[in-house]
Formats: sequence, structure tokens, C-alpha cells
Amino acid sequence: MAMEPLDLARLEFALTTSLHFMFVALTLGLAPLILYMQARWVFGKNRVYERMTRFWGQIYLVNYGLGIVTGIVMEFQFGLNWSGLAKLTGDVFGASIALETLIAFFIESTFLGLWIFGWHRLPRLLHLATFAVVTLTAYASAFFIMVSNSFMQNPVGYEKHGEGIRLTEFGDLVSNPALQAALPHLTAAALSVGAFFVAGVSAYHFLKRTKDVDLFRRSMRMGLVVAAVAAPVVMFSGISSFPVIGGYQPAKTSLTSGSAEELAKAEQALAARFGPGDFTPPAWVHDASQVMVYIGQALVLAALLLLPLMLWRWSTRLRPLLYLMVFLIPLPFAAALCGWLVREVGRQPWAVYGLLRVEDALSDIGPVAIGGSLIAFTAVLFLLAAVDYSLIVRFVRRGADEAALKLGADVTPEENPGVAPATHLSVESRGAS
Repeated sequence: MAMEPLDLARLEFALTTSLHFMFVALTLGLAPLILYMQARWVFGKNRVYERMTRFWGQIYLVNYGLGIVTGIVMEFQFGLNWSGLAKLTGDVFGASIALETLIAFFIESTFLGLWIFGWHRLPRLLHLATFAVVTLTAYASAFFIMVSNSFMQNPVGYEKHGEGIRLTEFGDLVSNPALQAALPHLTAAALSVGAFFVAGVSAYHFLKRTKDVDLFRRSMRMGLVVAAVAAPVVMFSGISSFPVIGGYQPAKTSLTSGSAEELAKAEQALAARFGPGDFTPPAWVHDASQVMVYIGQALVLAALLLLPLMLWRWSTRLRPLLYLMVFLIPLPFAAALCGWLVREVGRQPWAVYGLLRVEDALSDIGPVAIGGSLIAFTAVLFLLAAVDYSLIVRFVRRGADEAALKLGADVTPEENPGVAPATHLSVESRGAS
């Protein structure tokens, strides 16, 4: 049976945003860890942290670069399929989206370029500062995206203006309860993704009996320490956000809680507010919420179990625990994806809650055009995901000694003591092809 344009557009939105979010989660999760590694090298002068920075930095660069491209694809589908959303909220989103674009595509990318090509040219502290800016702008970019998304969840600080709305107070966007509840949860979830990734990849190298024991032992411990902090924050910030969300989206929280009585009350309240209609999100939102909760609990238990065991040197020979850490790598991604689906689908049937229904946000285009864009964009995104996965796997398997971000020999400490000793980032063609 042929799908309606609205169904095709929804499917395209779900695929593009979900895949892009997986890139974003790993980028946000790895950046603070790499910054810490480089800071330990700069201030502690321990060369193992320099090699750690190069090894994990190459993975960060691959994921960041391909993540930018997936973001561009996502923006295309927004412009093509959801002109009604832009027409209504353009004046509101203008400020936050402009700031996000300025930060992500100008400041962040510029300083990342300085970090890539500045290893043998910039003094150590200045070079460290470039990646500090990259890390800060990555989270600032995520913040402004969440400002816009939180307005769609809970519109605040606006007034009606003609056929659209306009912003009356930017401070209301920043203090939006939807933003305040989501931001700590998102930040901790991203750190959890990065931490379990680092710990799991390090465990993989011990399973392969790596000779780089010191590097991967330090990486594993760092990942587990961050995971032991971030995973409980994810769980408790998520639990504490449910009452807040219930204040502006009662049907979502009633559905995720599984209480039929609460859901019936929420439906009555929404019918009284908006008139007759179906304001209940799809039933599978409850299942996605449960999967997220169960994975979150498992990650907390795993992190608190593994961390004390991995403080001993002999622990890297416990192969069952190493296999467990490798197995845990995809679970934070899965939990983050479920959380994103609960957040986005849970506000249905609204594109902007209480102001704009999804069907009214859809552009006036036919099923052929939407179907064509769905096939094209999905193919591009899955190709990018496959390239990202294959490159990361290749770099992981090669280890730190064969990192694509190679040590150079054109600058030495004797020639310039203020410059990072004999290090530059020259991407080998065999590593980048």
C-alpha cells in the first residue's frame, strides 16, 4: 500500500535526525576526554598522553567530519519537507540557529583546523587552547540546538504575529523548563557514549594482546572513571526530568509510566485544552522508554562493577570482563537513540507543542518528491555511516603506533622548546583513503 506524503516525511525525518544524532553523541563524548589527555601531556610532559591524544584524536576527526556532512543532509530535509515549521517559527529560531551555525561552522571548524595543522607550529599551551575552544564550541553548538528543540517541546517567550509568531524574550528560551530538564541528561549521555567507547576499544586491544599496555590501560581507566560518573547522572537526571516534562506534556509521561488511569486523565485534560482529537503519542514510545531505562540501569551497574576491578594491573588479563566492555560499546548509543525517539515522537501529533500540528508543518509537495528525497538522503546517510564505521574500525585495529595522525621529525625540543616536541598531524594517504 502506498504511503502518504506525511508518513514519508516523518520517516525521512526520523532516519536523518537519528543517524545524525549518533555522530553527535560520539563527538560530544570524545572531545572532553581528548582535551584531558592533551592537558596531561602538556602539563605533565608524559609522552604516553601525547600518543593517546593522537590515537583517539584521529577517531574524533573521522566522526566529526562525517557528522558535519550528515548534519547538512538533515538540514536539506528540513528545508524540503517542513516549510510550515519555518514559516511559523522562523523569527523565534532565527537567533539560536544563527548562533549555532556561527559556532559550529565557523569557530569550531576553524579552531579544529588550527589543532590539526598546528602541532609542530604552535606552542604547546596555545595548541591545547585550540582544542579547548573546539570542545567548548561543540557543547555550545549542542546547547543552541537544544534551545530550539526545547521550544518545540514547550513554546515560551513568544507572541502571535500575523500568520506566525515572534520572539519576545530570549531569556525565556534559555530558562525553558524543557531545556533545563534535557541539557544535563544529554550532556551526561554523550559523556557516557564516549567513556564506554574508549573503555571498550581499550579492552579490545587487551584481548588482542597489545604491546601498548600503558596507553590502553590509562585509556581504559579514564573511560571507566568517566562512565562511573556519567552513567548515574544520566539515570538520575532522566528520572528527575519526568515530573518536569509532565507539566507541559502530560500524555508523554503518562504513556511512558504505563499507567492507563493517568493516561486517561491526561487525554481528558488535553481535549479540554485543544478540543476533540487524538493527542496520545504512539504506544511504542513506552517500549522505547523502557529500553532506555533498562540499558541505563545496566550501564550504571557495569560501570560501578568494572571500575574497582580495573584499578589492579592484573585485571587486564580477565578476558570475560574485557569481552563485557567490548559488548557495552553500542549500548549507550542505543539508549541515546531511544531517548531521542521518546523526546521527538512523544510530542506527537505536534511539531511545535500546542501551536503547530505535524501535518500543518508539512510542505506542499507530492509523494514522488518526498519518496525520491527519502531514498536519496537515506542512501547518503547510510553510506556515510558505513564509511564512518569502517574508518573507525580500521584506525582502532591499527593501534596507536600506526595512527594516521603521525609523529613528525621536522621540529625538535632543542630547536624550539616552546613547541610540541617533534609532533605534527600529517594524515597519511593510506589512513585517510
